[in-house]
Amino acid sequence: MPTATPPLPQTWDLTSYFPSFDGNEYRAFRSALAADLQLALARASALPALAADSSSVRDWTEVFVAWEGLVARIWHLGSYLGCLGAADSTNEAVRAEEARAALFSAEEAKLKTQLLRALRSADDAAFAALLAVPESADAGHALKRFRAEAAFQMPVDQEALAADLGVDGFKAWGRLYDTLTGKMTFDMTFPDGSRKTIPMAQRRALMADASREIRRAAFAEGNKVWAAAGDACAAALNALAGTRHTLYARRGRGHFLDEPLHDGAVTRETIEAMFAAVAENYALPRRILRIGARLQGTPALAWYDLEAPHPLEPEPLLSWDEGVAMVQEAFDAAYPRLGRYFRDIVARRWIEAEKRANKRSGGFCTGSPLTREERIYMTFTGTVHDVVTLAHEAGHAWHSHLLGDLRPIARSYPATLAETASTFAEKILVDGLLARPGLTALRRASLLDMATNHTPAYLLNIPVRFVFESRFYEERKTGVVGVTRFCELMARAQREVYGETLEAGGEDPWFWASKLHFFMPDLSFYNFPYTFGFLLSQVLFTQFQREGAAFLPGYENFLRATGRASCEEAVAATLGWNLRDKGFWAQAIAAGGAQVDAFERAIQARLA
Repeated sequence: MPTATPPLPQTWDLTSYFPSFDGNEYRAFRSALAADLQLALARASALPALAADSSSVRDWTEVFVAWEGLVARIWHLGSYLGCLGAADSTNEAVRAEEARAALFSAEEAKLKTQLLRALRSADDAAFAALLAVPESADAGHALKRFRAEAAFQMPVDQEALAADLGVDGFKAWGRLYDTLTGKMTFDMTFPDGSRKTIPMAQRRALMADASREIRRAAFAEGNKVWAAAGDACAAALNALAGTRHTLYARRGRGHFLDEPLHDGAVTRETIEAMFAAVAENYALPRRILRIGARLQGTPALAWYDLEAPHPLEPEPLLSWDEGVAMVQEAFDAAYPRLGRYFRDIVARRWIEAEKRANKRSGGFCTGSPLTREERIYMTFTGTVHDVVTLAHEAGHAWHSHLLGDLRPIARSYPATLAETASTFAEKILVDGLLARPGLTALRRASLLDMATNHTPAYLLNIPVRFVFESRFYEERKTGVVGVTRFCELMARAQREVYGETLEAGGEDPWFWASKLHFFMPDLSFYNFPYTFGFLLSQVLFTQFQREGAAFLPGYENFLRATGRASCEEAVAATLGWNLRDKGFWAQAIAAGGAQVDAFERAIQARLA
């Protein structure tokens, strides 16, 4: 009798980071990092500003290279601790180490401030000399960004103080939110009368359940918990935004979007063109929601209906092995290099997907520039949505892998371009699932339903976040925003963007509290990158469908350029497209129309 194949593991192996948490290797790494940070900071602090002479250029080149190496080590440590903390949010020892690691980030920020000091007063000749040395190869984009950033710096001692205060102030609010939400549970009453305590990390899966009763209950019961935590969440969000406003004013930033746009390596002109095109084309994503309401038999949708499967064909729960196989098959067929990479990361246990208590919610991809390895974090509950998440995070990992041979600073790409490869990978999965032989008409309709549901997610849900956050930041300039006002701002943004596709009273006023992205200390406005990546990937995938495998080398060249150029430059140089043109974004939106048409045709009988 043949031996049964053991199921694929659902927990990751982190031993290539360190053999054990807080073991000898870990402690030695941490001690050496602390010492080297102090040495580099002392040396940089003693240097005069960058001048064009060879001695000054050599000294500051050495400081830059040292800073880059230290950032790579901090990145390695932070990735490791982030993995441990996400997988077990109750581990107090890991939380203590995350706080200690924030001290390293503060010291690194001080060292970077010294680099910015050197560049701020450097003339063009000195800067050109710095760019010309061999050690600056592949770092020109980063150095130019540093020089632009240097114009918005406080005096060195004030930047150092801000970095120190950020450890137990600014960044502590993000850690508090992670700790608070990682432990959250809610009591769920199911339609059969049974009750169960559910980790908040599993709430989203319940809100994607086929049963509207289950969705409504998960939504209502979860929001009771968010309401109970409302004061704490509001305090955290007010503190984060208030601190940013103070720092922006001190640094001479004219607008609260200036820094997020700089971080995203994108211009205001591009983002305004994109959102203008989206607003002019709300009709397409709203059309999808109207179809969903008709299938559901309701005049409109509630917030808890937005990710619901429609009554087409019951979705059987998938095993982890089945989910992995679906992604593998799609990648192998369309993009063999990606398929080989995915097979490798599964075999090497670089994915954490086990469903269990005390895991943080959400999914992410991380990695280390030292080991040149990636890790994927998610919670697999057996839905097709989870399979899409797996493909999405695998796209992130592939992007990082393609940059693996580059120096660390050239591997650091902005969030705007980070969401492109992930969404492209999602599209490969869905296209592969639609191409599976023996697909029933109802199964095809279900897959088209899932695929088209991404359009309102990126063209309505993300704009809601952008509108809400913009208005909150405006109001925060004049004082603290209260819990009630947070809920009003969120419900208003949802009503404006979704229009009549949301049923009366169907908004989620607590969405601001439940969305991790609003509480990330290192990033504000982590919303527009998703719409940006979705639409750019839509154009990329349309081109891929036209050209086939011949398109992939150019696509990979684009991904490899993402850490060495701005969004506009990377796209123009490798693909020839103009991101500042509203017409480009309108074309990207229109590219999704054919799939919506196919979905409507597939379910015409049910809509009649």
